[in-house]
Amino acid sequence: MASGILIYAEVTKSGYIHPVFFTLAAKAQELSAKLGGAEVSALIITSPGKTEFFKEGFEKCGFDKVYAVEDLRLAQYNTELYAKAAVDIIKEIQSEIFLIGATTQGRDLAPRISSSIPTGLTADCIELDINDKGQLAATRPTFGGKLMATILCKKYPQMATVRPGVFKPLEQDVVKNTEIIYKTPDLNITPKVELLEFIKGVEEEINDLDSAEIIVAGGKGMKNSDGFKLLKEFAKVLGGAVGASRGAVDMGLADHSIQIGQTGKTVSPKLYIACGISGAIQHIVGMDASKRIIAINIDENAPIFDVADIGYVGDAFEVIPEIIDKLSRK
Repeated sequence: MASGILIYAEVTKSGYIHPVFFTLAAKAQELSAKLGGAEVSALIITSPGKTEFFKEGFEKCGFDKVYAVEDLRLAQYNTELYAKAAVDIIKEIQSEIFLIGATTQGRDLAPRISSSIPTGLTADCIELDINDKGQLAATRPTFGGKLMATILCKKYPQMATVRPGVFKPLEQDVVKNTEIIYKTPDLNITPKVELLEFIKGVEEEINDLDSAEIIVAGGKGMKNSDGFKLLKEFAKVLGGAVGASRGAVDMGLADHSIQIGQTGKTVSPKLYIACGISGAIQHIVGMDASKRIIAINIDENAPIFDVADIGYVGDAFEVIPEIIDKLSRK
């Protein structure tokens, strides 16, 4: 009988565990309580020696066990090798629920795992719960973000990928004496694809929305490419990242990779500055968990002011250069 919750601990190219893992760890504690105290475990796939480096983090997040697969061939992400390792472990330990962050890597890895087991997969979720029958109820946007669908999985493990930023990390440590269990799955396969080089895109070079503490986001009110150049300069002065509304992306002002909202990323920075964004509900659901929201909009009736802590009615093209000038002089 399947039991317990397993979470994938993604080790990024920079060598740290992706922040989405820690938010999933917090949610797993909630789900575990609803399942009568189900065991919460992590799966890490990485190069030799890495797991021990993260041990303290695992212990403070309330993990009962960590299943570690370490191999020199896993130093760089490879879909086939990582999927083979994950599937072997999942089949062995028989987890009831398996959660993965909906990162670039997670979105690539999850469907290969689910099709290999095989089981169902609810992708890009914004909420997780346990229903009255003890099943994982995974909620995600559908029909272009116009509706929310709650989906149940008929097979085990019940799998879901979850957007970064939709859940909050633990407010207090849940310390456990975490047991690290090293596994050695059969990786004697010849991958069909080899990574030769990784080149960051322009937007990736300046952005890490998932972990940014300050985000400067622009909407259709930024009008043109010069408007987003101004936002990038503003973000650089603040030490933040640049985001965009769907309207700005549809206008070609920004890349989809930095879209925030129901059909984009969900973020929760310490400071969110909305520039020229009207505040449609599809955008609000992607950023309303921000600790402090500042809105700059020429329309005093813009809905964005309803969720803003501070609102400024004015032209962003006039306001932002003044702020940049004052911050630069300081």
